[in-house]
Amino acid sequence: MRQLPLKRLAAWTMMALIVTTAVGVANVWATPAVNSAVIQTRIWNDDSDSVLTFGDTYPANVYIQDAELDGDGAGGEFANLHNWRFSENNFTPATFNNADRFSFSADVVISGTGRGEASLQIAPWWSQDVDGRLNVRSTDGEIACFGGRLPFFSFTGTFGINYVHGDTISLGMDYKPNGLSAGDPGTIEYLVTYNSVDYTSGVIAFDEGNAAEGKGTWGMLDDARVGGHFQPYIDVGNSANNVRADWNNIVFVPEPASLALLLLGGMAVLRRVR
Repeated sequence: MRQLPLKRLAAWTMMALIVTTAVGVANVWATPAVNSAVIQTRIWNDDSDSVLTFGDTYPANVYIQDAELDGDGAGGEFANLHNWRFSENNFTPATFNNADRFSFSADVVISGTGRGEASLQIAPWWSQDVDGRLNVRSTDGEIACFGGRLPFFSFTGTFGINYVHGDTISLGMDYKPNGLSAGDPGTIEYLVTYNSVDYTSGVIAFDEGNAAEGKGTWGMLDDARVGGHFQPYIDVGNSANNVRADWNNIVFVPEPASLALLLLGGMAVLRRVR
């Protein structure tokens, strides 16, 4: 399969958007004007008395750390679940719709004495906090995308690569709505850079979905949320168990909002990747 470096993807996407705006092509999207991230904690709270710390210096870093993950004796001692979402106001998650056009990426690290999962997400309207993951798991090292509206793809199954706890892995997703029709469906491309090798799923088409739900068809559907998730596993009785996830160098590339802004951003990206 074709392999494409994530940083060059961001640069080329930015420049393509600049050219699109400059020549006046009439594709008009309303992708959110992302400028920050919001962290949402204890979506699953199997260990309610764990020690949770988190913060961000978006777009440089978002981190979530869950410590003393030894269970609380209340049953269901599997994992806690936290996430972060792109935001337009630093307070609430931005809403992404079927016809939006965007790509995003981050360098992800899972660290600490324990194990868990971390991802980038396009989470669907019916499961805005949980599903739709380009997921990395530090137990068996599986790297795969699944859940929500996202078509399944396994980097572990296709390329034989496995994530090692403590490593940095670059993840990215590129969503194009296209015509949102049977003849021209929306598409997604998943990208991974690991151990200095670039991997791509190739461009994968969405299926129709359920038109009766009123959220659109042939794409990711309306009222989605975009960002990442962190799912640290509990080790019952082990108070030294702690897990941390970091998302570094977060890049979000929207639709052509303004030529001047994109020119400045695009030139900056190009300088970084040369």
